[in-house]
Amino acid sequence: MNTSTHPLHIGIVAGEASGDLLGDGIITALREQVPNAVFEGVGGSRMTDNGCFSLFPMERLSVMGFTEVIGRLPALLSMRRELRNHFIQTPPDLFIGIDAPDFNLPLERALRRAGIRTLHYVSPAVWAWRRYRVRKVAKSADCLLTLFPFEEQYYEEQALDVEYVGHPLADRLADTADSLEAREVLGLEPKRPIVALLPGSRVSEVRQLARPFIEAAHWCYERRPDLKFVVPLANDGCRSVFEKCLKQSRKHMPIVLLKGQSLEAMAASDAVMLASGTATLECLLLKRPMVVAYRMSPLSFRIARSLVTTEHYSLPNLLAGRSLVSELIQEEVTTERLGRQLMKLLENRQFAEEMCAAFSTIHDELRRDANRAVAGRILEMTGRTSHAVA
Repeated sequence: MNTSTHPLHIGIVAGEASGDLLGDGIITALREQVPNAVFEGVGGSRMTDNGCFSLFPMERLSVMGFTEVIGRLPALLSMRRELRNHFIQTPPDLFIGIDAPDFNLPLERALRRAGIRTLHYVSPAVWAWRRYRVRKVAKSADCLLTLFPFEEQYYEEQALDVEYVGHPLADRLADTADSLEAREVLGLEPKRPIVALLPGSRVSEVRQLARPFIEAAHWCYERRPDLKFVVPLANDGCRSVFEKCLKQSRKHMPIVLLKGQSLEAMAASDAVMLASGTATLECLLLKRPMVVAYRMSPLSFRIARSLVTTEHYSLPNLLAGRSLVSELIQEEVTTERLGRQLMKLLENRQFAEEMCAAFSTIHDELRRDANRAVAGRILEMTGRTSHAVA
């Protein structure tokens, strides 16, 4: 029985939609053990709906690219300073930084120096670029929990408690997604070939990828007039940008824009064209063949190219350790290249089925009851025990 006289107080900061989903899972799993736990920091709609008090809107942290961050830097630094002061004045039992390493690691380091225990959830992409962040993580966090099995090795030389916990999405998504059920939910024809287009969850991503995705989709439609396209858009800002590009393109094809519902859209589809990011993992777990694209501002790309050390950048290829899915980056993101890769997925069923079989193997490796594992580490680090009956 927990003998503490005050409720478990957790500071927690998530920087974008994927982090919001991870934070929501942490809150749910921990409350099963400690029902009166208190959470505050920065979170999105999932975390706030689950009782986390957000001191700032999460959208203020959702920014990508080097040049894009520069314009927001004063506001980001001010927000981090206010969070640091708040948590030092009202210390939590544990602070959890979820991803967003450029924002969270300096915050964690400052709180750790003030005597507050810190946990960082999701390793920075040290396997791809800026490997020196391994040392930054070790200086900032008392514990690092990783989502993927290949990440632990990069911290072997650091005096840091590191544990691979698996990915919560692998626990949540079934082995086989029901395409007909997803189509019924979305009001789509049961037998018509469907292609999902996911140009990103940030406005900046959609600005980069909307036009080439629309043009590639139309290129395929000219060759396969039976195709229909669905486009799940994360928010009103993303939808506005995509609609504007669609109107300017003057391309006419059967296309349905959705408010969210990205999982349903991918599950309903025969093939998916999407931006690199968390959605590629979701697509992998849904066992849908995909082509991945990535574009950023020219200056951001030149900076990134000089720093990147990995052969692959998409999660499916990193997890497979080989070129499992097609990756198109920057100048490679053209109408014809995207279109040809998409048509290959639609017309070469053996190729698509072999890709999905490899996805199934990866899914099994990532399923480890991650949320419960994270909750267990939080209880261990805070010296708490469960209120729940075993």
